Amino acid sequence: MVRYLAFFLIGLGLTLCGRGIAQILEPFDYLFESGTEGYACFRIPAIVTTTEGTVLAFAEGRKKGCSDTGDIDLVMKRSEDNGQTWTKLMVIRDEGEQVCGNPAPVGDKLTGAIHLLSTWNLGEDHERDIIEGKSHDTRLVFVMSSTDEGLSWSEPREITASVKQENWTWYATGPCHGIQLKRGAHKGRLLIPCDHIEAGTKKCFSHSIYSDDQGQSWKLGGSTPLDQVNECTMAELSDGKVMLNMRNYDRSQKTRKVSISADGGLTWGPVFSDTSLIEPICQASMLMVIAEAGKKHTLLFLNPADENKRQNMTLLFNGNLGCFYEAGNSNSYEGLVFQEFPWQNIEQADY
Repeated sequence: MVRYLAFFLIGLGLTLCGRGIAQILEPFDYLFESGTEGYACFRIPAIVTTTEGTVLAFAEGRKKGCSDTGDIDLVMKRSEDNGQTWTKLMVIRDEGEQVCGNPAPVGDKLTGAIHLLSTWNLGEDHERDIIEGKSHDTRLVFVMSSTDEGLSWSEPREITASVKQENWTWYATGPCHGIQLKRGAHKGRLLIPCDHIEAGTKKCFSHSIYSDDQGQSWKLGGSTPLDQVNECTMAELSDGKVMLNMRNYDRSQKTRKVSISADGGLTWGPVFSDTSLIEPICQASMLMVIAEAGKKHTLLFLNPADENKRQNMTLLFNGNLGCFYEAGNSNSYEGLVFQEFPWQNIEQADY
């Protein structure tokens, strides 16, 4: 069974992630195996490649179990040969009994740096209590950076005040990769898809955060004008606009919700349903691939193509894919697997 997947195109330094339940060929070759390396459970994979081609695979290392609360660390492994071999586990953030999670990496092609956005909360605070305003603390937002291919990382730097409004309770970065804009007035901007919940109303929205100074400072972008959306993914379109594709809680329409920004994520336009993209309430992912000297643009989308269950994972493209996903024989939390798939074997297949 599979619940969360992260993909990247082999050798291209691009990432794509999503969730779903499906049968995978066995046995599983775990990159992070639950019950090993000092952790009871590994969840929430994210993957990115550097400008030099090093693959960085991130995860939440959960010390005592698979719960979203408790002692959770940010961990990582590196590969310098497109995922053929990997280093030993590196703990890049450990705050004792607290929760360090939601890894959302983005690479800066101009400097070569990798910036890792993430969230923090007290291990004793459950999500429902944070939403209700009954928790001892709230969700905080941090950034770490690496300029040496992920070998070392800067100390976590809190950016909550600049990216979270005071009347927001729950907050999540990703869980997915960010993007860097390639064209237009905001060329070079780093963008991270996020979501939040309002205090009092408990309405959930998607939003963006961004950096225009190579990750030195981060600012709050726009929020969606309509609620009942949260975990989201984004891609820059061929005309320079940015598409935000969102998990949808409006069950009158079991489809993905979409919004477009014409100003690099500073504001988001009307939210509408994409009736061609059905979903069972689940995270998904998009990726824009540019080929043929910038003339050919292919927008990839990955999600469980089912209205009710996390199954029938569907993706369209024509090259090999590196897949980093949660999987197991008896349950989906047995570990995180990295696997390369030849595209001709999986086009529109259930996997």
